[in-house]
Amino acid sequence: MKHLSDELLVESYHIASELKLDPDFIRLMELEIQRRSLTHLIRSIAN
Repeated sequence: MKHLSDELLVESYHIASELKLDPDFIRLMELEIQRRSLTHLIRSIAN
């Protein structure tokens, strides 16, 4: 995930959430979004 741009990571997160992909995969994206301090760019992150 480190090779994805911020924009592509956030877009991928939204698509994965809408398609209800594997929760573990979505959680990995959430953790990377948090690591990059991009949480303001996504609708919500489940804690």
